[in-house]
Amino acid sequence: MNKIVPIGILIYFLFGSSFLLIKKVEQPKEPIIQIKLAHLVKDRVLQLDSVKYTNSLGQVFTISKFKYYISNIHLNSSKLPKKEGFNAYLIDEEDSASKNIFLKNSEPGKYQSISFLIGIDSFHNTSGAQSGALDAINGMFWAWNTGYIFLKLEGTTPESANPMHVLEWHIGGYQEPTNCIRQCTLNFKEPLLIKANQLVTIRLKVAIDKLMNNPNALDLKKYATVTGPENANLIAANYANMFEVQIEKK
Repeated sequence: MNKIVPIGILIYFLFGSSFLLIKKVEQPKEPIIQIKLAHLVKDRVLQLDSVKYTNSLGQVFTISKFKYYISNIHLNSSKLPKKEGFNAYLIDEEDSASKNIFLKNSEPGKYQSISFLIGIDSFHNTSGAQSGALDAINGMFWAWNTGYIFLKLEGTTPESANPMHVLEWHIGGYQEPTNCIRQCTLNFKEPLLIKANQLVTIRLKVAIDKLMNNPNALDLKKYATVTGPENANLIAANYANMFEVQIEKK
């Protein structure tokens, strides 16, 4: 014998469940925080191999490779805790996708600055084989006892006495007195208010001319090759100053 479903119950199942679904879809989502990096020399986009640049000493150089690690990225806030755990990104001029980062576990709030390490902390330098950005296949790992290369710049300069006038900087080291890990904190020009469901783009300008010159004006005749602890801190002091921040909101 067929049962007749009361019209009220039928309406509830047809429209009530849809209402609950709509309510679920409309729940506020976490913000999307995107970091875009641009590599520049004197405010012009870096061109690998094809362009000759000049440092503050008037010395000519070209760049064929530019890559580095940033890690432990987080936004600072006077009110909200930092949700982000350890994160590491290998930024490579030859890989455009690597210059576009999305921060996970972001929260709405008012933020004053962005902070990150240039390099990899001591724990992850000595944690053995790792994956992703820290995979040794990326060519940025020396050995378990010396750890990761934090920044790699290769190119040429007439100042170099090396075969083919090679310019080669492989900078790393996490132990004193040659600890090349650097903390970088960039203050926003004004407090950054981030709302739920909002896309915020943080642009980081990376000035390679500052890497060459600020605060240490590096004589390429003397420093054409830096691939060990000697003189690495000079370059690390410079890469701590090569970032500048800009904000876009949608």
